[in-house]
Amino acid sequence: MRISEMITEVRNGRLDSMLERLYGAESVAAQQERYISIMEKGQALFGDREAMLFSAPGRTEVGGNHTDHQLGRVVAASIDLDVAAVVIPSDDHIIRYASKGFSVKPVDLKDLSIHEDEKNTTEALIRGTAAGLNRMGYGIGGFMAYAESNVLPGGGMSSSAAFEVLLGTILNDLYNGGKITPEEIAKNGQYAENVYFMKPCGLLDQMACAEGSFTAIDFYEKDAPKVRRIGFDPGEFGYDLILTDVRASHAELSDEYAAVPAEMKAAAAVMHEEVLSRCTLSDLLANAAEIREKCGDRALMRAFHFLKETERAGALASAMERGDIASFLDIVNESGRSSYMYLQNINVPGAVREQPVGLALSLSDAVLEGRGAFRVHGGGFAGTIQAYVPHELTEKYIAAMESVFDKDCCYILKIRDCGGIRMM
Repeated sequence: MRISEMITEVRNGRLDSMLERLYGAESVAAQQERYISIMEKGQALFGDREAMLFSAPGRTEVGGNHTDHQLGRVVAASIDLDVAAVVIPSDDHIIRYASKGFSVKPVDLKDLSIHEDEKNTTEALIRGTAAGLNRMGYGIGGFMAYAESNVLPGGGMSSSAAFEVLLGTILNDLYNGGKITPEEIAKNGQYAENVYFMKPCGLLDQMACAEGSFTAIDFYEKDAPKVRRIGFDPGEFGYDLILTDVRASHAELSDEYAAVPAEMKAAAAVMHEEVLSRCTLSDLLANAAEIREKCGDRALMRAFHFLKETERAGALASAMERGDIASFLDIVNESGRSSYMYLQNINVPGAVREQPVGLALSLSDAVLEGRGAFRVHGGGFAGTIQAYVPHELTEKYIAAMESVFDKDCCYILKIRDCGGIRMM
């Protein structure tokens, strides 16, 4: 179907049931206009050609803060913020990708080598995604795409992982008949980010974006993580899931993020292990003095956080599976306290005047007064916090956050039941 025909079909409501599934009934009209706008821009760039629509979601971390890189347990979910694209197949082995606010060079898939000069670029993720699938024995080929994303960059929603899942989903549909599993798409996204984009990362982000719904993941077996989907919706229990953007940049924080896994691994090494998931709390206590001496007190506390947090993630998944909202909220709050006290990824060391994540958590505490739950979201130090807010307090909560962090700093999220998908 040509883009002009697709636009007519969307205007006539053909996509409405899918839009309701992914974004909720109240968002159908806005999403209809969003997709029409994307298609119109794609048509202006590439012409009125045979095309398809694709979408891949961002994610939210629910439990297991900084556990994936130590091969621990996490709970995460796909969300209704996503990257959406109109895609036109081509037969020249070149991927041409255009996006609002980004200038991306065409990537020729005849050259799948690592390009040092593409480090930290969109081109690296495109080339790496194709190279990874080719390495796995899957088909690859060219296409033209225009995409737009409302996944907040740097907000712990994994905009890069959503993009990697989008690319994998497109190549899966165009050249592999849909036979590549979500888990394989996720692992391939991690490969592209690690090897071509040259950024170390765990598998949590890609897996959460690829799987859909709430997902409990145990990374203990590095090459074969255990994944199970959980049917759970905080809205059914009277709570809104709200992320607040504290409007602080991740720039200049690379050292702080890198220190977390580095210190955890250093503590594990004292116990003669590579990662902390191979250690027990008894091991940690027995080696506490040596870890203090060799790695420092913060490394010891971060190791303690991990060992308790990976247990909490397992307990959180169990509470969700049995629909125990009280235990769910208690565990989320415990996770948040542990991140603040032991993991120490709330405030940037040495920062006195600017502590936006800690401030957002304080405001949440003041508004909720023991109801609901709140915690840091994602890597910490900047970005977003997460809160489960009773419906009757949502307006008050958002007003409090906006009074400090400005208008539109809050996102009321819905859980999406699928990962990357062809829409039309």
